[in-house]
Amino acid sequence: MSANISIDYITHTFRGQTAPTLNNIELKIQAGERVALIGRSGCGKSTLLHMLAGLLMPTEGCVRIHGHQVTRPSAKWNMMFQKPSLYPWMNVRQNVELGLTFAGEKNPQKIDYLLDLVGLSEKANAHVQSLSGGQQQRVALARSLATSPEVLLLDEPFSALDAFTRATLQDEVARICGQENLTMVIVTHDIDEAVAMADRVLIMSANPGEIVGEEQIDLAFPRDRSRAEFSRAREQLMTKFDSLVGDAKPAEIRQAGQSEAITESKQQAA
Repeated sequence: MSANISIDYITHTFRGQTAPTLNNIELKIQAGERVALIGRSGCGKSTLLHMLAGLLMPTEGCVRIHGHQVTRPSAKWNMMFQKPSLYPWMNVRQNVELGLTFAGEKNPQKIDYLLDLVGLSEKANAHVQSLSGGQQQRVALARSLATSPEVLLLDEPFSALDAFTRATLQDEVARICGQENLTMVIVTHDIDEAVAMADRVLIMSANPGEIVGEEQIDLAFPRDRSRAEFSRAREQLMTKFDSLVGDAKPAEIRQAGQSEAITESKQQAA
């Protein structure tokens, strides 16, 4: 089950600072929508995401999920970080079960379903330290889904992975959010990641952080990076980002170039 999100005029100033990090942000996200937040480093994307998760309270305004004001973390709005933060002394199944364990619940059938969903059924009894980085993030994803959340929040969880693994997980997470009817919000610096995963991309400016624009991505899932319509959507987003925030960072341009190179390599291999 998904939930709508209402961000009601959030302004936030960190202690010891005079200028706000976020300023008067008002936003509605529909239930089941997949949204990406992009912007320069330091614009407050992760700060805003932490407020959606209940990890940080705004100076002014509030977040409401499914009509309920967010005042603390909840299993109904789970967050994935850049590092999977798994318990190394536990195997894959035990790590996935953690959310249910903390809630005093047991549901072996559900854990079996989630392991199959993320492609780790054969690794259920493996120690997490023996897994690749991509497999560890799959464990973290399954753990996040175990509590049947309404909202999945992603803070650049694929940024440390190689390009091929990153693209695969982008496609799989977007598919799972659609299949499980989850509302998804992802923070990313990667233009291609935003186009690959989101129904709508929000552009943030910095100093202070504000949402200055958005781009609808009207492409069917799964999204083929080799198709002309994907390239057009990427170019339209980069052009809008440039007009609203300034020239795309070299790192962002490299991300786009890397995705093109991946596509070409795959085509040659085929």
